[in-house]
Amino acid sequence: MTDSILIIDFGSQVTQLIARRLREAGVYCEIHPFQNAAPAFEKLQPKGVIFSGGPASVTDVGSPRAPQAVFDSGVPILAICYGQQTLALQQGGEVEGGHAAEFGRAEVEILEASPLFEGFWEVGSRYPVWMSHGDRVTQLPPGFKVVGTSENAPFAIAVNEDRRYYTTMFHPEVVHTPDGAKLLSNFAHNIVGLKSDWTMSAYREQMIEKIRKQVGKGRVLCALSGGVDSAVAAVLIHEAIGDQLTCVFVDHGLMRQNEGDQVVTLFREHFNIPLISVDAADLFIGKLEGVKDPETKRKIIGGLFIDVFDAEAKKIASDGKGAPEFLAQGTLYPDVIESVSFSGGPSVTIKSHHNVGGLPARMNMKLVEPLRELFKDEVRALGRELGLPDSFVGRHPFPGPGLAIRLPGGVTREKLDILRKADAIYLDEIRKAGLYDTIWQAFAVLLPVQTVGVMGDGRTYDSVLALRAVTSVDGMTADFFPYDMNFLGRAATRIINEVKGINRVVYDVTSKPPGTIEWE
Repeated sequence: MTDSILIIDFGSQVTQLIARRLREAGVYCEIHPFQNAAPAFEKLQPKGVIFSGGPASVTDVGSPRAPQAVFDSGVPILAICYGQQTLALQQGGEVEGGHAAEFGRAEVEILEASPLFEGFWEVGSRYPVWMSHGDRVTQLPPGFKVVGTSENAPFAIAVNEDRRYYTTMFHPEVVHTPDGAKLLSNFAHNIVGLKSDWTMSAYREQMIEKIRKQVGKGRVLCALSGGVDSAVAAVLIHEAIGDQLTCVFVDHGLMRQNEGDQVVTLFREHFNIPLISVDAADLFIGKLEGVKDPETKRKIIGGLFIDVFDAEAKKIASDGKGAPEFLAQGTLYPDVIESVSFSGGPSVTIKSHHNVGGLPARMNMKLVEPLRELFKDEVRALGRELGLPDSFVGRHPFPGPGLAIRLPGGVTREKLDILRKADAIYLDEIRKAGLYDTIWQAFAVLLPVQTVGVMGDGRTYDSVLALRAVTSVDGMTADFFPYDMNFLGRAATRIINEVKGINRVVYDVTSKPPGTIEWE
């Protein structure tokens, strides 16, 4: 088992960022909600533990606490924000509400040296950090000392060097604390003593062994969505068990231009993986025509996808080679975290189709989820490790319902054709400008709005197209991409000139703060 760090989640909307920073430092970690932390600690046997922040007040009756087993174990602890407060309270300190709160940027003054910030923060200097708290510690537990302070957090950094307990009132995991990643790396490497041995090469070998052990001589079906996640899962599983894997690609007619053909070519010709391609575009588009509500669209697409996939599974089961026992899914670590989150409960979804449907009991198949320990950027790194071309691995995320939810209002074949052409031109201009790999996700949305325009000597009454582009590392937070006006002018001119049915183009500059729904 890889040496690891356990992150106990007390409900912070940025807990996943702690894990991202540790993974970037080459350290394996897992997030578990506080209510499941005791069994997770016993199973994982981590070398160190991090307490996350959270929205509760530690002074309230019944507010979350860390399991006593963590304190009894003697492992190093880093406690952040709410984590600092509950650690202080559980170890004999005091916490009070009603003091001056801090939400946003602050400065920490370093009073004494500490291994936590050795190498980048100096005694007597001030450094920017990000605060988000109302309560604060008013009395430290025995053995603790203050090594950093801020205007409204006297115990901004408090430590017990003998027990290797380190606490911060600020959030080192967010980008607004510029040196926060270094602090987390110091904790993992210098205090806990872990090596940077979490690599995709090592993960690949470990997972191949795990897949072989789980599957044995059984057969596996994988539902290819056309996206990166299911593709990487399929290639990894095929490397482990060869032709025991059969992939099924259901082409629902809602993909970007030429992407269905690209998937089939990649798997059949490049990787020689057994693939069944089902052209179900007429079925899906026929059922979607006139449907306006986005959630209804998702349910229709999810239900049809399962029906088509199940029918193919039955055909495969009758080929004389035995019925498939396993279903491969491209479930990622954020899905696992969210399914057992602070406020949520267990969920089972066909992630290979991006949460458009549940796994029906009638399929009676065991799950193979080789990516469930990875974040999105790690999946891309694993894809490159497996030999998937950059042009495929680096593709912008695409939702399972595809263009259907980029068509607010009713779905028609005509609108799909207009949107597909416009989206292709937009992405082509992005590539020509050398911006594709800088942008995390870019796409067009055909709005249910028509405007009067003048083109040449005639009037038009056509649709408005919205362009979106965002920057992000992992999709948990995002900001709009700051195009210059020359680029937007070129893209809009091409779209209006080359796509009949659009006479106006607008750019969407909304951002995605932590805790909101996924970009689509």
